[in-house]
Amino acid sequence: MREIIFILSLVIWMGCNSAQSNKSSDLAKPGKKWSIKMADAVMDQYDSLVYYLNPTKVKWEYDYAFLGQAVDKLGNIDPKYSDYMRSYIDYFVREDGSIYKYKLSDYNIDRVNPGKNVITLYKRTDEAKYKKVIDQLVQQMRDQPKTQSGGYWHKKIYPNQMWLDGIYMASPFLAQYAKEFNAPEWFDVVTHQIKLIYKQTRDEKTGLLYHAWDESKQQKWSDPETGLSPHFWSRAMGWYVMAIVDVLDFLPENHKDRPRLIEILQETSEALLRVRDEETSLWYQVLDGGEKEGNYLEGSGSAMFAYVFAKGANNGYLDTKYKQIANETFDGIIKYLITENQDGSIQMKDICGGCGLGGNPYRDGSFDYYVTEKKVVNDTKGVAPFILAAIELER
Repeated sequence: MREIIFILSLVIWMGCNSAQSNKSSDLAKPGKKWSIKMADAVMDQYDSLVYYLNPTKVKWEYDYAFLGQAVDKLGNIDPKYSDYMRSYIDYFVREDGSIYKYKLSDYNIDRVNPGKNVITLYKRTDEAKYKKVIDQLVQQMRDQPKTQSGGYWHKKIYPNQMWLDGIYMASPFLAQYAKEFNAPEWFDVVTHQIKLIYKQTRDEKTGLLYHAWDESKQQKWSDPETGLSPHFWSRAMGWYVMAIVDVLDFLPENHKDRPRLIEILQETSEALLRVRDEETSLWYQVLDGGEKEGNYLEGSGSAMFAYVFAKGANNGYLDTKYKQIANETFDGIIKYLITENQDGSIQMKDICGGCGLGGNPYRDGSFDYYVTEKKVVNDTKGVAPFILAAIELER
């Protein structure tokens, strides 16, 4: 039955996209907020998150859920935005609480991020199937393999490795679970992950964080002495600092590690400022690579930093100067990365499609690797933080 639904949806999706050139839009109407402009643009082009960008690869995945989470924050303006998120989750969540295309035993930390959307839906509906999904994801994290120092492996297929990306994928979910379901033991787990990877990946000279750390020091991409990957990737640091500001939404005011997390956020933010491009107020794909051949001003990391700086300043974690810095970065994104189509809709360019380490074919973490990975227009990982930044900045 799901296969039939998929084929029908694919036909509908193709038909909708073939008609795009004939669509009229009011996205360019003066006064419309950028969050609404972007959400409407992506929903007009992709009427389902299930088939966003690639309708042939339907996945229970972190980045589609991330975009759904961002769009859902506009649900108070129009319920269609919340419906957009829910339809994605409900495609995968079956009535018995099982998750289509999810396998707990993979211990893939990316698959935990959609859990935040499921908590949102459970709070709104009180439907038992959502609680069963939440419990499955928590069980995954109970059993998730760890390094000897207690850091979660990024995936079962990547043994002994912590990636900055993974901190965002699980920590905010676990912090929210701890608060919403009276499970305070998870707060210490969450703060340990954030502190541990900071200690292991921080470069003393720049204050920037390397993309990943292999405790075993066996990977070809890892430094034989430190186990670190060789470069500072913009989006990896974006995931990390977003994790901190989102975890702080749920971490108790009196938790022993709260001051340290805020201190880490402040230290990391200052390090990021030192490598921001002065002319555009954006960040490069390889953060400290500047205008080295092939390097480029990348959309997702820049949008993530704008969101974090705005939220950090709004909530008192960061100095008030960061609100202005966030606005400058947002202006830079609009000027250099946002284009307007003939129908008035907008799109965002120069978003790295994805970067990882190891695997097959092998990703060596070299400078050339990071700057040659495909760039994708309106990729979820750039559009979502753009919407979040616009909301935080009330732009």
